Amino acid sequence: MRSRASIKGHPIHPMLIGLPIGFFVGTVAFDVLSLFLGKPSFWQTGSHLEAAGIISAVLAAIPGIIDFRYTVPPNSSAKKRAAKHGLLNSSMLIIFTAAYFLRDDLAAGYIVAMEVIGAALMTYSGWLGGTLVHRNQIGVDPRYADAGKWKEAYFDKSSGQIDVASGDELKLNQMKLLHIGEERIVLARTETGYVAFDDWCPHKGGSLAGGSMMCGTVQCPWHGSQFDVSSGALKAGPSKEGIPVYEVVEEGGRVLVRV
Repeated sequence: MRSRASIKGHPIHPMLIGLPIGFFVGTVAFDVLSLFLGKPSFWQTGSHLEAAGIISAVLAAIPGIIDFRYTVPPNSSAKKRAAKHGLLNSSMLIIFTAAYFLRDDLAAGYIVAMEVIGAALMTYSGWLGGTLVHRNQIGVDPRYADAGKWKEAYFDKSSGQIDVASGDELKLNQMKLLHIGEERIVLARTETGYVAFDDWCPHKGGSLAGGSMMCGTVQCPWHGSQFDVSSGALKAGPSKEGIPVYEVVEEGGRVLVRV
């Protein structure tokens, strides 16, 4: 799924997370050294690093929240994972912020203990974040080179047919993610014309719009389930069921979807 918080297709959140990770790891390292070596300068350095970590963590959280809201597929295993990722990061940030404001001029064991706990939460949260990127492909566009540009549009839900695209808008095998009210529907162009189907893979809730489509078959980018885009029938697992499809009408150079 392509990130909504991106620069020329490059997601911003992964660009920024290295900063708080580096600053907070440095904080723990210098504070531990100060505690055991009795060097006030190390403690002061840890204080500066902690302040920088708090600021950079807040900045990194902004595109992360945008991705959670708009990029992670709803009702999916990734949504639960992303929620846990966000809660752990929030807890970590609260701990480091409290440690910063409780600091004094001398190294204190309880401050270091708080920071170690915060670093442990950050490590687990980072592992979840890595899973979101490398397994759930959040912020990653894995489509092949000729799939065309990523397309996404929002529409108010109404009865009857909804005008969603022009007749020549999509290339062959290109997809467009439609947000119709609370529903997410994929519009795609096949060798025989336009089709529309659910964006939600029944297996783990992966976004089919972020997958690959060829020869009338769409493949989920998460675990490889394949579906016939005309009938919605399951062609290959691990999903155990097919996907809903929607009626598409082409008239007057426009593409209409009935929902």
